[in-house]
Amino acid sequence: MAKDLEVAILFADVVGSTQLYDKFGDTKASETVALCLDVMKDATHQFNGTVIKTIGDEVMSTFATVEEAMGAAVMMQKRISADKKSDDRIPVSIRIGCHFGPVVQEQNDIFGAAVHTANRMTSQAKSRQIVISGGTVDKMGPELKKQTRQIDVATVRGKIDEVALYELLWNPEEATSMLPTIEWENQPRKASRLQLSFRDQAVELHDQRKSANLGRADDNDLVVKGNLISRIHAKVEMRRGKFVLVDQSTNGTFVTTLKGEETFVRRDTLELMGEGTIGLGRAEKEGSSLAIHFKAVE
Repeated sequence: MAKDLEVAILFADVVGSTQLYDKFGDTKASETVALCLDVMKDATHQFNGTVIKTIGDEVMSTFATVEEAMGAAVMMQKRISADKKSDDRIPVSIRIGCHFGPVVQEQNDIFGAAVHTANRMTSQAKSRQIVISGGTVDKMGPELKKQTRQIDVATVRGKIDEVALYELLWNPEEATSMLPTIEWENQPRKASRLQLSFRDQAVELHDQRKSANLGRADDNDLVVKGNLISRIHAKVEMRRGKFVLVDQSTNGTFVTTLKGEETFVRRDTLELMGEGTIGLGRAEKEGSSLAIHFKAVE
C-alpha cells in the first residue's frame, strides 16, 4: 500500500565509471565500482538511512532528516577519498546530490517530484562534491548550514522557478576558506531566446518557458525516434540568459556547429551558442533525418 512521507533523498554515483572500464578492464573496474557501492550503502546504514536501490554505479537512499543524510554523504566522500591514496586501488571519485521533500512510497521504491529534484542535484555535482537544494539547506541546523555556500541555480522538471544549488563543504580545509555566497538572483541576465526545431516540431525557450525535453518518449517536447535514443535523452534549459544542454542518456548527445565543430556530451552539460545541430545518440549533420536544429537569438 502506498504511503506519503517527507524524507531526504540522496543520490551518490561514481564519476567516470565508463572510462574506468575502458582504462582498467572489466574485472578491475567492476571491483572498484562494487567497493564504492559498498561504502555508499554502509554509510547510509551508519546514519539510519534506507537504501532504496542501486542503479549501475549509483545508490539512491532516504533519510528521516537532512542532518543524517549529510552525515552519510560526508562519510561516503571521506572514505572513498581515503581509498584513492591506497597504492593497490584505482583512483575513483563520487558525486552526491540531495533534496528534502515529499515522496510516495510503494513497496520498496519511492516516487514524486522530490526524487527528480534530488537526481537533478546529483547531475549538477562535480567530482567530490555534495550538492543540495536551497530548500534542503533550510532544514539544516545552524552549524551544518555554516558549511554550505550557494554555487548556482538550475531549472528542475516540473518546477517553473529556478532552484538554488548549494554545496556542502565536507573537507575541513575547504570549509575554512569558504567564499561568500553569491546573490544569484541579482546577476545580470541576457535577454535571449533559443529556437529548437525537428521536422514539423518546434519549441522556443525564453524567460517564460525555460526548458524542453528531447527523446523518443511521446511526452517529450521534441519527440525523436531512433535506436540509439533514450526515452528522455536530453534537456535544454535556460540558466541566467544562457542555454544549456543537459545529457541524461545512455549513448550521449552530439552538438555540431555550422562551422562543423563537434562536441560529445554524456551525463554532462554544454552551453549552446550560435546555431547548429543536436544529434541524440550519434552525430547528425544539418539536414539529416534525425537532426535537431538550434539557433540562439539575442
